[in-house]
Amino acid sequence: MRLPKRLMLAAGLGALAARRVLKPSYDLGGKSVLISGGSRGLGLALAHEFTARGARVMLLARDPNELARAAAGLRAEGGTVHTVVGDVTVTADLLRAVEETARVYGGLDVLAHVAGVIQVGPLENMTEADFREIMEVNAFAVLRLTRVALPLLRAARGRVLIVSSVGGKVAVPHLAPYTFSKFAVTGLGQALRAELAREGVSVTTVLPSLMRTGSARYARVKGQQRKEYALFATLDNFPLVSLDADKAARRIINALVRGEAEAMIGGPALLLRYAQALAPQLTADLMALTNRLLPGPSTSNRGMPGASVETALTRENPIKRVAEKAWNER
Repeated sequence: MRLPKRLMLAAGLGALAARRVLKPSYDLGGKSVLISGGSRGLGLALAHEFTARGARVMLLARDPNELARAAAGLRAEGGTVHTVVGDVTVTADLLRAVEETARVYGGLDVLAHVAGVIQVGPLENMTEADFREIMEVNAFAVLRLTRVALPLLRAARGRVLIVSSVGGKVAVPHLAPYTFSKFAVTGLGQALRAELAREGVSVTTVLPSLMRTGSARYARVKGQQRKEYALFATLDNFPLVSLDADKAARRIINALVRGEAEAMIGGPALLLRYAQALAPQLTADLMALTNRLLPGPSTSNRGMPGASVETALTRENPIKRVAEKAWNER
């Protein structure tokens, strides 16, 4: 006898709810956590949340000054934190970071991949080198660091957290290389989840929408740079579109401790995912229309950091200013 579709849907939702309620959460108390890109932005917000839940963190980043500031802030809150300077595109640095975590904390329980770069601008101004560069940081670094850390994660029956993006489910105009890399790392997260489960290692991939982390200032901007940056910086800090970094960090770690395979973080991310799943043609048409409204390409393929193309308008943007003030005062 075939069950009605509504009954089957209700049964499926009931099973999902039961799994979330009955499956024990992962206790972070005393766990050791290595966070790539942990010196600022979302990585630092996650570090604050991990330490608040009793975890001990190791922050990996390239800038020693940023690492020192981040560690000082975490220690002021009573967190246990150490740092290691390294580049996620250098395998020797990844190996050293894992070895340092094991030396300091006696092992590794959680590996959090947060380090990433973003490029903003028309496809016409993006070169093949841009695509290759972003893949090294946003995708291959995740693969390499996971492989280096696997012996320790197997021993601890640990967990892997991969921070992708809603851009890993829906292609967004003027973010072609970024979307390219995030689709790749989302697929990698699914593959790792399937293959590492039998070894006791759980993998969670999270796909956030825009977050108020100050990332626009570090983005590589191409095309009509001032227009591109002004639009990106405003959206990146607009409350109805972007999510507060602290709230995002809590939701991300909640997904990790529940052992979820994938989690969309933020309302816009959920809306875009469901729109893509239910109406892919309509979503594609809307993205094409959006692209028509964005600034056109320029004659130069030169990229500049967002901070270097700020104008009086973007500096005085009240939405952006309030968001950055809140983040700096945390």
